[in-house]
Amino acid sequence: MNFLFRFYSFYLSDDKGLARKMRSLIGFTPAKLSIFKLAFYHKSASNDKMNAITSNERLEYLGDAVLGTIVAEYLFKKYPNKNEGFLTKMRSKIVKRQSLNKIADKMGLDIILNEYNQTRLSRSMLGNALEALVGAVYLECGYNGTKRYVINKILRSYLDIHELEEYDDNYKSQLLEHCQKNGQVVTYKMLAKYKFDKRDRFKVAVMIDGKKLATADDFNKKSAEQTASEKAMLTLGLIKIVKPENADA
Repeated sequence: MNFLFRFYSFYLSDDKGLARKMRSLIGFTPAKLSIFKLAFYHKSASNDKMNAITSNERLEYLGDAVLGTIVAEYLFKKYPNKNEGFLTKMRSKIVKRQSLNKIADKMGLDIILNEYNQTRLSRSMLGNALEALVGAVYLECGYNGTKRYVINKILRSYLDIHELEEYDDNYKSQLLEHCQKNGQVVTYKMLAKYKFDKRDRFKVAVMIDGKKLATADDFNKKSAEQTASEKAMLTLGLIKIVKPENADA
């Protein structure tokens, strides 16, 4: 029966263009094409009061849980001699918002998002769509099929796992560790919460011993705190701006 649905999706459906993009992206033509289409509808693009079921929020929730489990299992098997702390840190590096945003960008999900959302795209929408896509694959293929997709088409295709072992861009954690060593207290203060493109946007400040050192804005409060922490570390000279290799001298 799935064969018939997939044949219809690819050749006869009004959304056959999406079906063909999905085949290239995930390796097969979806039988439940409407679920995959929903994965690319962000709540900010819907005027429907029931946008929880007309956007990708629920799929994002499902995909987040499935992705976290798959990554945890993958790392558990890949690093049989590593402790819980290492595994937890590695999982966090992979599934955190910034990482998912970068992966989704490399996958070209922004092109599909632009087709279904009449709003300015933010970086966080990319990661949300990736989680929603994983949720859609799970509903279509179950856990084992989704695990194969995530490992082969995401982790092995878009991540250098060994480079990730040495890389740490958790600036909030690094700043906290630095300040603790120097007897300083780090706090974060919400300066403003406002609407931008129909979405909540947060402005936060990082404070060291009560003194404001840096501020940042983002659609996600935790992301704003990370960016503010990075700016604070630059101000303190703890990190340097890395200039791209192909940048002008």
